Amino acid sequence: MKRWLVAKIQVGSAFAGGFLLAVTGWVTPAVAGDPFRDTNPHPIGESTEAAFRAVFQHGNYAYALVHLQKARASEPDEPMHYALQASVEYLESDWDAFLTYSEKTLESARDLVKEDPLRGHTYMAVGHFLIGAHMVLTEDVGGVAKALGKLRPIFKNLSAAEEISPQDPELNLIRGYMDLMLAVNLPFANPDEAIARMEEHGKPAYVAYRGIAIGYRDLEKADQAREYVDKALAIHPHNPDLLYLKAQILLHQGEKEKSLQYFQAALARRSQLLPQISRQIAYEHCRLATDLAERDRSVCHQLLD
Repeated sequence: MKRWLVAKIQVGSAFAGGFLLAVTGWVTPAVAGDPFRDTNPHPIGESTEAAFRAVFQHGNYAYALVHLQKARASEPDEPMHYALQASVEYLESDWDAFLTYSEKTLESARDLVKEDPLRGHTYMAVGHFLIGAHMVLTEDVGGVAKALGKLRPIFKNLSAAEEISPQDPELNLIRGYMDLMLAVNLPFANPDEAIARMEEHGKPAYVAYRGIAIGYRDLEKADQAREYVDKALAIHPHNPDLLYLKAQILLHQGEKEKSLQYFQAALARRSQLLPQISRQIAYEHCRLATDLAERDRSVCHQLLD
């Protein structure tokens, strides 16, 4: 249960978003600011879009943080950048800031319902989801019970959004991420439905592929996870988040030498990453390298300090 609520949201993130950015290889929509829809775009905001693309196309959090700061000043009514910022704070383990931006996601989404009910209800679900994650992270056993209480408003708002546009790519991307997290951790959820939703209707495709790969990884289906991370890497081959994910999947498959190469490729772009992510990749790389060299892996622990 805990892993479901605190899985890295690149709902950013859905985004972690979990949405969680103008780049070659991707068609810019008709109106700047909407990275999800090729037709009938919604006015999301250029700084929010830039932050989204920085995270999900390039894995460049340093660049994303600059645009998230701009978005707070120029696009204060847009909930997506608050959700992305909440995801960053989660990755950095700043739980007070995580709660602040989770609440801002919910607050701005409530206001957005008046002019864009589809996106408003979608991000109200995201806000409740993030606040539930904070409960699990910061409270004792009672936090899990409280978080379970968030399921009702989450699904209520997702259903309201689906009544407006059931095939909307942003909605299906976000709901697919959430449903897949549930399926990994709760027995009553169906991962096949979540994967089909993301693959058929979720856009951008590289974010959907990434989410499906993470889901298959957590379901311990490494072959399928590898298939989808390869699809994402075919679109954005230099994204360090994707390189790191591929390294983990290869290690699970027992391809240690090849896994090491992907850890090294991710670390070559560590300047783009948040410090905590960079340290974690360095730690996992060190453990694998010392194992291959038959050396004592205890030296690796200092990388997490």
